[in-house]
Amino acid sequence: MVGDTILLLSPHTDDAELGCGATISKLIRQGKKVYYAAFSACEQSVLPEFPKDILIHEVKAATGQLGILPENLFLYRYEVRTFNYRRQEILDDLIQLREKIKPDTILMPCLHDIHQDHKTMAEEALRAFKFGNIFSYELPWNNLNFNTAAFEVVEEEDALRKVKALDQYKSQAHRSYANEEFLRSQLRMRGVQISRRYAEAFEVVRMISE
Repeated sequence: MVGDTILLLSPHTDDAELGCGATISKLIRQGKKVYYAAFSACEQSVLPEFPKDILIHEVKAATGQLGILPENLFLYRYEVRTFNYRRQEILDDLIQLREKIKPDTILMPCLHDIHQDHKTMAEEALRAFKFGNIFSYELPWNNLNFNTAAFEVVEEEDALRKVKALDQYKSQAHRSYANEEFLRSQLRMRGVQISRRYAEAFEVVRMISE
């Protein structure tokens, strides 16, 4: 991954871990500065048996599993499925992050993601960070088209950290992709495509070589 300072943009808590959790683990092992910004804790969508703020606690535990420092975690409270109505506020928050962190590389959802929040996040991130390196991570249940132009090779320890991180989301365990079998199968599939054991795929939105 390009640069030493990486900013992960996660529309909802758990999106970034699902899309590139093993890569996050690898980047931290390599000593890169990794920041994580989640824009919604989806309080309106939490199952009734859990506290409404459960995802705030879960994302802290999950990012901790990956090695992200607590002070590098930014949490916003936008309501789920309303991002397209609050574009300017989101853009303003992204610009503040840009000025505060000065990231070399942004990891974000795909611009063609069919979830309205994911798509809005990607579009506003492109506006805010258009002069830097931008890669989109993969969320296959939302990506009808995904150009696997870049691959990040990861190790077993990174795969394990991704699984452990997502295991912190007990409130999301009912989802079909929230299990070790799926997570490892996706890592293996992308690994097979480049003759490696494990990998995560990314779309290249913008890459700058100095």
